Amino acid sequence: MDLDLLKDTLAELGEPAYRAGQVWEWTARGAGGYADMTNLPAGLRAQLEERVPFSTLELVDQAESRDGTVKALFHTADGRPVEAVLMRYQDGRRSICVSSQCGCPLTCTFCATGTMAFGRNLTTSEILDQALFFRRIEPIDHCVFMGMGEPMMNIENVLAACEKLPDVGVTNRRTTISTVGWIPGMKQFLAQDRPIRLALSLHAADPELRSRIMPVNDRYPLPDVLELCVKHWRETNRKVFIEYVMLAGVNDHTKHAQQLAAALTPHEAFKVNLIPYNPTGTGYEGSGRTTIGAFRDALQRAGVPATVRLTRGRDIAAACGQLVADRETTSAA
Repeated sequence: MDLDLLKDTLAELGEPAYRAGQVWEWTARGAGGYADMTNLPAGLRAQLEERVPFSTLELVDQAESRDGTVKALFHTADGRPVEAVLMRYQDGRRSICVSSQCGCPLTCTFCATGTMAFGRNLTTSEILDQALFFRRIEPIDHCVFMGMGEPMMNIENVLAACEKLPDVGVTNRRTTISTVGWIPGMKQFLAQDRPIRLALSLHAADPELRSRIMPVNDRYPLPDVLELCVKHWRETNRKVFIEYVMLAGVNDHTKHAQQLAAALTPHEAFKVNLIPYNPTGTGYEGSGRTTIGAFRDALQRAGVPATVRLTRGRDIAAACGQLVADRETTSAA
């Protein structure tokens, strides 16, 4: 829902200011449309139905994985494709993975989103409407900005969405913003005081290798990025989560684990999530379980906390790194 359009429309109709709060309260609780908002006059509901679209996104396709993960493909009002994911866990968690951009301009070589033509930043309302779509399915309690795009390149709208997410059921402490190391946005993130978690997509500690698989490293070298991460930890006492996708024969040798452990100092500032590579059609293969286990063990011996991420939604191309959409199609690739 475009909240600015809502406020402007209500003002034009001569409605009291509290009406916007009523509409948002219903929407954030999972209402299916204006018709559900029984404390609004019927005439006003009809006016809003006509003048303020209930969502800024149009659902184009929806798929559900064998593990219960749900992926949704949306189009924006100007036809831009956007994907988002709902992940269901056995412990009861309901986590959503949302996008901040249509496509991504940073072209990490292992990520399917990087193969898309970049569209634009998403608005605050377009980000929120991804969350609201899943809220209409069931209550949600975690959110990760790990979908399409680099959130730190759209940090103003991302943080504005974070202000509203608690109303939808997701507190800031259960919200994570991921970055490949876009320093201007990271500095803006560090300047705000919400208890939002920070995650860094690192994937290689060797400068030459990281630049090869993540071109952003040439612009913002890893040591400068990690300096900001440590600053964040010192100021907030919140660990930075390191995302490390395991690529067979590329970044998964014991020497790479040793390089990573050396780069992540002090160790107590970080926690590493090792991510089994999910097929994206980019030419890479995933590391085997034994290799991933040895890599994790090498990190732990060096004093770096490390876990292996549980893969969700791989069979519907909803797993980490797999989000990609084409505006010419009506389903995700």
